[in-house]
Amino acid sequence: MDWNGAATCAQEIAANWQRAAGPGGAVVLFDRDGVREAFAGGLASIEYGVPFTPQTPNRFASISKHILAVALLRAGIPLDAPLGRWLGELPAPLAEVELGRALDMTGALPDMMEAFWHQGVPFTATLSAEEVYAMACRFPALNAEPGTEMAYSNTGWRLGQRILEQVTGKPYKETVAELSGELGAAFRLPYDGSEIVPGLATGYWNDGSAWRRGHNGPHFSASGGIVGSAADLAGWASALLAGRGPLAGMLERLTAPRHFADGSESVYRLGLVCSRLGETRIVGHGGSLAGYRNHFWMSPAHGVGVVVLSNREEEALWPALTVLAALLAQELPAIAQAPVGLFASDEGPFWAELASDSISFMGGFERLITDGDGGLRSLPAYLDIRLRRDGEDRLSGLIGGVQRSLARVPADTPLDARLVGRWRDPRFGTEIEIRADGTALMPWPSGGTVSRLTALPNGRALASHQHGPWLARPCLWLDAEGSLRVAGHRARILQMQRAG
Repeated sequence: MDWNGAATCAQEIAANWQRAAGPGGAVVLFDRDGVREAFAGGLASIEYGVPFTPQTPNRFASISKHILAVALLRAGIPLDAPLGRWLGELPAPLAEVELGRALDMTGALPDMMEAFWHQGVPFTATLSAEEVYAMACRFPALNAEPGTEMAYSNTGWRLGQRILEQVTGKPYKETVAELSGELGAAFRLPYDGSEIVPGLATGYWNDGSAWRRGHNGPHFSASGGIVGSAADLAGWASALLAGRGPLAGMLERLTAPRHFADGSESVYRLGLVCSRLGETRIVGHGGSLAGYRNHFWMSPAHGVGVVVLSNREEEALWPALTVLAALLAQELPAIAQAPVGLFASDEGPFWAELASDSISFMGGFERLITDGDGGLRSLPAYLDIRLRRDGEDRLSGLIGGVQRSLARVPADTPLDARLVGRWRDPRFGTEIEIRADGTALMPWPSGGTVSRLTALPNGRALASHQHGPWLARPCLWLDAEGSLRVAGHRARILQMQRAG
């Protein structure tokens, strides 16, 4: 292990935050015995000039997920049982999904926050746990057939928390405090953004000219709500590597292979992603909330890892990987030179926009690297992508376990006249008005926002709306029955009929 090289790399990241005199973060190196090195820079609070330290509480975001998985496994809750075994209020399509598929992202559960957003409810809206659950109980369908696709969704983790609380008879925040406390860490789960957490770093995003506070309105849950310091998270991850205390045997159970219905293996496990750095197997997960970006990586074979927590809206996966590569004396993977542009499937709502080094598939961002054999693959934060060029203007391969073929969208593609009109979803009352001038009145926020559409061939178009640091780009498409469907990577359930 090159601890000096990794420390130099981590120190440089922290120093860059310090020089920028804005929000910052912490980088912590650890092994099976505990924290080895810790660095920090920048500010936990710009307003009050409070420095960010390795002990500063920060929102973990989706790194929280695997902690619920540990709690579910310790409670002996069967992952092969359907959600309806415990949650009888769920509609049939959701109730029949196995808990394990709900957690490994192959359950096709629509993501509740994206479903809300499609209906004009922004991510800044204050929503209680019961209001969010009530939305799940109204879902008319799944995104796909369970087991056929890995598509990121927080819904299964919200439902998993509800199941755990039902089985144990106590609030999940107590379970989090007890589990972490056994390992000397101080994790906590505030249930909403208004709950006071002493010392919590303020989250920030940059609008291009200045830093602004991030705000997350919905109830925080096991899907991404835990708060703790980088040092505490590194201590937890160290115990996970060592199998210490309540985490004995847990890393093996969390990373055990998960399979699609056809028997093929998914990189996404129980709140952790399995990947490779060269020939080394690595395990980790990221987290993102408005104003917070985090990632941690571990090499189980070497018993080492790195945590990067920050209160700034900037990618954390690559910095964390850079430090781990230095520690393992491995070369970083070669960044891809992908064909730049907008691509779409011949039918359906599936599209991707590529930059030379990254891809946004239906709104899900992944960095692209070369696969060593002339193709492209993601270094998956969440979504496993493997593509090859199929002629000059087509890409083909696996995205989330599904075979896709995407053709370049001609720049002069006209808006299909069949889309024009006023559309309404009878279940939710959501309305969209598509206009002949290539714009649409979308329900963002509830008062309505005019969006410039990007036309796709065969009765489809992309809408676009920037809300804070987040960009929503749902696909509006005509299905075989003539209904207007609204689809993103995480939610695909709105089905609209012509109104008036």
